Amino acid sequence: MLDVSPVDFTQIGSQARDLASLSLNERNLDGWLTDWSRWAALVYEVYQRLYVATTVNTADAAAQERYDHFVSEVYPQTQADDQKIKQRLLESGLQPAGFEIPLRNLRAEADLFREANLPLLSEDLKYWIEYDQIIGAQTVIWEGQETPVAQLQTVYQNTDRALRQRAWELAAQRQLADREAINALWVKYMNLRRQIAANAGKPNYREYRWQQQLRFDYTPADCYRFHQAIEEVIVPRVLRNHERRRSQLAVETLRPWDLNVDPLGREPLRPFADPAELEAKVSAMFHRVDGQLGNFFAIMRRENMLDLANRKNKAPGAYCTDFPITRRPFIFMNAVGLHEDVQTLLHEGGHAFHVFESAVLPYFHQLQVPMEFAEVASMTMELLAAPYLDEFYTPQEVQRARSEHLTDNLRFWPYMAVVDAFQQWVYENSEAACDPANCDATWLRLWRRLMPGVDWSGYEEIVATGWQRKQHILQTPFYYIEYGLAQLGAMQIWRNALQDQAGAVAAYRKALALGGSVTLPQLYAAAGAKFTFDAGTLNEAAVLIDQVLGV
Repeated sequence: MLDVSPVDFTQIGSQARDLASLSLNERNLDGWLTDWSRWAALVYEVYQRLYVATTVNTADAAAQERYDHFVSEVYPQTQADDQKIKQRLLESGLQPAGFEIPLRNLRAEADLFREANLPLLSEDLKYWIEYDQIIGAQTVIWEGQETPVAQLQTVYQNTDRALRQRAWELAAQRQLADREAINALWVKYMNLRRQIAANAGKPNYREYRWQQQLRFDYTPADCYRFHQAIEEVIVPRVLRNHERRRSQLAVETLRPWDLNVDPLGREPLRPFADPAELEAKVSAMFHRVDGQLGNFFAIMRRENMLDLANRKNKAPGAYCTDFPITRRPFIFMNAVGLHEDVQTLLHEGGHAFHVFESAVLPYFHQLQVPMEFAEVASMTMELLAAPYLDEFYTPQEVQRARSEHLTDNLRFWPYMAVVDAFQQWVYENSEAACDPANCDATWLRLWRRLMPGVDWSGYEEIVATGWQRKQHILQTPFYYIEYGLAQLGAMQIWRNALQDQAGAVAAYRKALALGGSVTLPQLYAAAGAKFTFDAGTLNEAAVLIDQVLGV
């Protein structure tokens, strides 16, 4: 474990100056790259550990102060130093072996760099924490106790419809109470990002962000094509599933509080009583998928690299980050006792295995995995581990859990399309999007187009503000299409696993070990899938789901 408190930032700056001033040649290149990798990994890991400290307790003022100091005082200088080091390598004309993709990425990053943006990028990171604090403080009084809003998810599975509605409305009203605070934060985000794009000489923030995300293998036009494929192939299936659910529940219309309850009236799946049980049983699942993957997870448990339970003043959501100096991943989530928590830990476990498998690569810059494949690592693990859900459930419950998961996968694609289409609109129309009312209207329009089949009458205001509750939109713009593309890749690997589980796992691990050393299509191919946006491949995945579900 790296203790960030004694890190000497003066020494970090001195090391950077040495790296940027050294004259490079074939003889000293490998050692120089190793030193740069070590320096870049240290800066990255210090940042990640400071950020993690703010998420595990959003009320920790000392952690917040340390984070703010880093992003305000240290981060801008390290970014400026890193730019000079990049330029040293790019200007040398040297082509290190196995460094072709990192070099491509470095050229794009160097082209985007503007010193004037350094304080603005630091400000963006501070806004991230501001959003976490707003969401982390959202609690309600439920059954006489102060309860984080996230914990009401357990009630949404209750067979008592009136109870579900009461909990759903209570949570929605509490979230709506922060509407103006999030609107104000959104305006700050928009103004900041427009300035960042302008400083970099880009016509809009989308073009800036596309290059920043190192997206070389597809365009916004491909995303629109994917949205259309989802509307054609998936939305009719989701509508059919919604109608079946409505009929099974024997209700006149399907309401938002009817989407998580078992439609056959069975009690909710309760896979574990506490996080320790969740850890132990998921560990057993990973060992059954592959012995080495199970050993990786055992290391995380032994070294306390897991923070799983939901609690007050904990940031929302779930993530897996990596600490490249120690070559360890860290998993953060908000478990409340649902089957969804099992899926989340399997998902984040896939990210963690990516960190372990790619640790063999010698240079930090080879670890820069495209998010479109990083999410294949996580979504595939949900499917590869599914045969072993009997660690939690009876055979009948395993079938139920798998059916719910696949149904949720279908429902996810249209939601992903809403999120991505909304972001495309935002940054194509940034002036209009500075007015949150226009954002509400656009989100509502996209929701009605791609998410039909649920009766939201009387709750239009809650629907329209749904974009505020998707943290990616505020914190990591354009990071969501990855999930949709990766789910399609994961489905292809799952198809392979249905024929040869061991072979599919081996290909999966081989692809993870490549890190970011090859192109995105090559990563998909190594895992046994193709990188695509077309309706044909999407339909193949949907038909496979239909077959497994028996519909």
